[in-house]
Amino acid sequence: MSVPSWRKPFKESVGSWRRAVAKSKSPIDTLSLGEAKILLEVARKVADGQNLDDQLGTLVTLVTEATGADRGTLFVNDPSSQELYSRVTVGGLKREIRILNTSGIAGHVFQSGVGLFVKDVYKDSRFNKTVDEQTGYRTRSIACAPIRTVRGELIGVVEVLNRKGGKTAHFSAKDLKLLEAMAMQASVSLQRSLLLELAEKEKAKEAEFLSVVSEISGEIQLGSLLSKIIRTITRLLHAERSTLFINDEKTQELYTEVGEGLGATQIRFPNHMGIAGAVFTSGQSVNIQHAYADLRFNPGFDKKTGFFTRSILCTPVINKAGKVIGATQVLNKRGGAFSHEDEAKLKAFTAQVSVALENAKLFDDVQNMKNYAESMLESMTNAVVTLNEDGVIQTCNAAGYKILKSAPKDVLKKKATEFFTDKNGWIEEKIRHVVESKEPALVMDAEMEWGGEKSSANVTVLPLTSVKGKSLGSLVMIEDISDEKRMKGTMARYMDPAIADQLMATGKEVLGGNLSEASVLFSDVRSFTTLTESLGAQGTVGLLNEYFTLMVDCLQKEGGMLDKFIGDAMMAIFGLPLPKEDDADRAVRAGIDMLVELDRFNAARKERGMMAIDMGLGINTDEIVSGNIGSPKRMNYTVIGDGVNLAARLETACKQYGAKMLVSDATVKRLKGTYRMREADRVVVKGKTEPVVIFECLDYHTEASFPNPMEVINHFKDGLAKYRKQDWEKAKDAFREALKAHAGDKLSKIYIERCDYFIQNPPEKAWDGVWVMKEK
Repeated sequence: MSVPSWRKPFKESVGSWRRAVAKSKSPIDTLSLGEAKILLEVARKVADGQNLDDQLGTLVTLVTEATGADRGTLFVNDPSSQELYSRVTVGGLKREIRILNTSGIAGHVFQSGVGLFVKDVYKDSRFNKTVDEQTGYRTRSIACAPIRTVRGELIGVVEVLNRKGGKTAHFSAKDLKLLEAMAMQASVSLQRSLLLELAEKEKAKEAEFLSVVSEISGEIQLGSLLSKIIRTITRLLHAERSTLFINDEKTQELYTEVGEGLGATQIRFPNHMGIAGAVFTSGQSVNIQHAYADLRFNPGFDKKTGFFTRSILCTPVINKAGKVIGATQVLNKRGGAFSHEDEAKLKAFTAQVSVALENAKLFDDVQNMKNYAESMLESMTNAVVTLNEDGVIQTCNAAGYKILKSAPKDVLKKKATEFFTDKNGWIEEKIRHVVESKEPALVMDAEMEWGGEKSSANVTVLPLTSVKGKSLGSLVMIEDISDEKRMKGTMARYMDPAIADQLMATGKEVLGGNLSEASVLFSDVRSFTTLTESLGAQGTVGLLNEYFTLMVDCLQKEGGMLDKFIGDAMMAIFGLPLPKEDDADRAVRAGIDMLVELDRFNAARKERGMMAIDMGLGINTDEIVSGNIGSPKRMNYTVIGDGVNLAARLETACKQYGAKMLVSDATVKRLKGTYRMREADRVVVKGKTEPVVIFECLDYHTEASFPNPMEVINHFKDGLAKYRKQDWEKAKDAFREALKAHAGDKLSKIYIERCDYFIQNPPEKAWDGVWVMKEK
């Protein structure tokens, strides 16, 4: 290593000064003369340095040789970290040293501003042994002087170790005075270089900052952008981890999908909780030096991940409109706590990247909307074809290729005039008309031919326009209504769609016609003509819609299939198209629920001052014919047969028996549950010759509407048995006992009237108790 040219004359000057000091009787006066020459050399040599490192190196070399020290170090103060750090060392130690500016003898001198020398440092409590332990060097004596600017501001200290001359040699007051003088002489040049270096550093930081922001601003993928932002923040602030939280306005939560140390874990929490929540809601930055001492800090995540949080710097992310859209949280500054400079740097950075963040979030939202729209189109069973303003096909969904019986290469980028040809040419005409008129068009049950196969479809053509009204093209939607779809659509109107799917999978033979057992429920509204006269046309329709909604819900709850509405009446089937073991029970339960629901409906109508509604129900179980009946384009799944007619006759009979729900014995025999039933009669209905045993169901009643039900049923049963034995008086007594239990029992009153009739007009001895109905 070459020796600077100035060192030999400088050594000669120092030697002359020392010889003069040794001969002088007044060391102070001689020191002042010698010192002047040395100080001139210091000022000139330090000023000649090309940069701060050169100047510091020169000064350390000068003071080391001037004081006869073995080693020397110059410490500069770092205001941001409150540390003293060495930039240059002489005597073998070449790496940087950092100590708190309150630690050791150097820290003491910096804090006090007064130089000192120590003859035996190991006897001084202020001495920090750490450096010796780390380097293996043995320090005996120290002289340390503060470095001040011309204004008296402390910027560092200069320190020399172990005066040469043996183990007993040590620094004196003269050495300290020379050291202080040399430090002061060099301080002007040092301060100038420090300021220049600081300016260059700030310029470099600014250039780096702009470069980073520029790089990040070009990213539009939200996930990649978040990763870049987090890595950059961690690097800029010399932190261990960082996380960027974004506010979800829909759920009022802060969330992040990218965070250092999180892996693939997504974090979500209410946007007012924790330190990030406090920063988000207040819009103010938070700098916490000791996280566990802050009550807002949640240590749960540390426990979960094994990470230990010491310090936290958190700042809001604010968009250009001044709205807080998230929060950035940085953890554990390496080497100490986060400074005000770190806080300012993070604020500036988040202010710059907020625009990029919003753009990426907007792009992400648009991408999600695009994916959602594409998924929706792909899941549709209808064909959806879009064309641009020039009539060229741009997109087609999977169902479209299937319905059009074409491959993507045969559809996309084709003009409408090329693709919709021959028997499908009318579609191209509709597209042209829609584009010109900007009005949608709908063609129902249209005939088309694709791949040599004819099909029926509902075709809708819609104009596509921008928000400014400019034409973007058109959209064609084709709904396939082939026989299978038409049949499925018919079924879905009357039963649960899941049952319709199951039925379609069973085969068309079931729908084509089948003889099977089922329970038929028939209901009708009483005195409907009177209601229509008081309500008018619109009121009648509104009432029926409200009434049927309640009744159909009761049917579907028990798995019944609505067959049809007939004015104010309706018919439902249990056991078709797919039978179940408890079809009869489900029919009876549905009838009971309908009557209970009707009572609630009437109670609400009475509160509004409206007329109550009454109805009758008839239920019968028998073999009936079922199937899709109608034309290929218009069909209904329905049932026909004597079993259906009997259910209708039972509903009509409710009026004659004063009942609301009559059930045939065929249904009662198949019931698995227990119900409050009483035999009402043996009757031959209109149009039939064979008698049918009918029962009245009482389960819909409450104690108020039908008190003492078991007493009434038992007395009525006794009376009915005597009635059939033609013991009229005893039968009347039994019916009267039933009326004592419930004075409003209409059926008991009817049988008393019958007994009186037969007393006056006795039947034949062979009479079997069957009553013949004269009305339907």
